[in-house]
Amino acid sequence: MKTISLIGAPTDVGASVKGAGMGPDALRVAGLNEALEGRHLKVIDHGNLHGPANPWEQPVNGLRHLKEAIDWNQAVYDAVDNALQNGHIPMMLGGDHCLAIGSISAVAEHCRRVGKKLRVLWFDAHADSNLSTISPTGNIHGMPVACLMGHGPKELISYGGHTPAMKPDEIRQIGIRSVDAGEKKFIHEMGIQVYDMRYIDEYGMRNVMSSALAGIDSNTHLHVSFDMDCLDPAIAPGVGTAVLGGPTYREAQLCMEMIADTGLLASLDLVELNPALDLRNQTAILAVDLIESLFGKSTLVRM
Repeated sequence: MKTISLIGAPTDVGASVKGAGMGPDALRVAGLNEALEGRHLKVIDHGNLHGPANPWEQPVNGLRHLKEAIDWNQAVYDAVDNALQNGHIPMMLGGDHCLAIGSISAVAEHCRRVGKKLRVLWFDAHADSNLSTISPTGNIHGMPVACLMGHGPKELISYGGHTPAMKPDEIRQIGIRSVDAGEKKFIHEMGIQVYDMRYIDEYGMRNVMSSALAGIDSNTHLHVSFDMDCLDPAIAPGVGTAVLGGPTYREAQLCMEMIADTGLLASLDLVELNPALDLRNQTAILAVDLIESLFGKSTLVRM
């Protein structure tokens, strides 16, 4: 029986819209623990991590709440690393997407430790590849991909003592449709594989996922970092930075089911759920539904 370690990270220090810090508890209210146990998984809920309060200050040198983001990511790094060392599947419940810096840094260090390849599937409406020098907001939840590639404040790019945490060929971005001008240049220079919404429209989600999953094998650690604003706001209104034109419910389900088919999912981030902007916890309920599919729920038994 696989063991899931639930790690709540209730903060929105990386964002400029209040509310994502309530995400972990909204997922629990939506029945996450019970849904996972219903998939014959052992669940250890570690509760919520503790970290500094959000001071809601303006950016300093192009970065908003840097000290708080460093501390929260260290807490996430330590919790995810501990779960992996115990042989568990860590599920980090955000909170905003800046927390993926700590989460994926821990996963990458684990891969180096055990000699596994890393593949990250990054579901998001945004490229999250900003730098302090080009970001229009200074929000660190718009910078985690760049930080993981070694471009950012030294305290955010060296968790585990290794910089960069990961290489561009280890990540696939899916659902992207909002990219700042400076990010476009960074993405092209780094050679990051991006399946934006036009690509999805032209080639279909099945082909996108087949490509994103190509080359993985039993020696691959598959990590999913899922930002709820990846989805179309018609089905997921409870997010802080909604962008029209995202994947539909069925497209999202197909993604989850194809990941489940690999049997290789080894860690997960679920972030940017904002209950303050949701409708009767609709987005949290959808998130739990998608997580169930990640762990094998399907309409029929596949032979």
